[in-house]
Amino acid sequence: LHIKHQQELENLTLTSQPFKTLKLFILAVTRYLSRSVAYLLSHRGWLMLLSTIVAIAGVLLVTVDGPHEKHVEEVLRYVRFGLWWVALGVASSIGLGSGLHTFVLYLGPHIALFTIKAVQCGRVDIKSALYDTIQLKRVPSWLGKDCAEFGPPLFPSSHGVRVPLSSILPQVQLEAILWGLGTALGELPPYFISRAASVSGGKVDAMEELDDSSKEDAGFLSARLNKIKR
Repeated sequence: LHIKHQQELENLTLTSQPFKTLKLFILAVTRYLSRSVAYLLSHRGWLMLLSTIVAIAGVLLVTVDGPHEKHVEEVLRYVRFGLWWVALGVASSIGLGSGLHTFVLYLGPHIALFTIKAVQCGRVDIKSALYDTIQLKRVPSWLGKDCAEFGPPLFPSSHGVRVPLSSILPQVQLEAILWGLGTALGELPPYFISRAASVSGGKVDAMEELDDSSKEDAGFLSARLNKIKR
């Protein structure tokens, strides 16, 4: 029974058993969310107070006009920037059965384009802000600009312009970190599915040991164990 259970787990893939895999995925996510909600409900007093304060503050910041509007818009841009790269990481990790890899589609080209532009212009301060990157329906502002708009090169040399890697890396590392965080989050559902399967396999082993012990033993204890299992 245990060997059969292990074989079923090995054959459980999105391509061979899509409905069963999706069912287990949904069950694992639902179980994780239910535990999270239960934990939050156990601390509902502080949670309700904090949620109310945050909601009121958010509504006031968005609806009331004033000099804070530009700061709110700036914060929203950073939030969209973070969610975009994290979502790309999750999509790359999940793949959805299509082999979708957002590093090749987004992160890799972004790093390559920034590096090429930085080498051409001889400087790395070409972003208008940290969120000035490739996003959905949006291209970075520095991509279409001429190098003269950024100023003279900051890394001249006798053999032309050479921008050190140590200067380029800090300009693109935040996107890479957020993308990597997304890939880690995308691995959580398979982890919970594997953990549930491991726990289930342990229960199967325990039942087999119980069967063996009941077969070897005789008398009142064996009969009692068989009755409990039934």
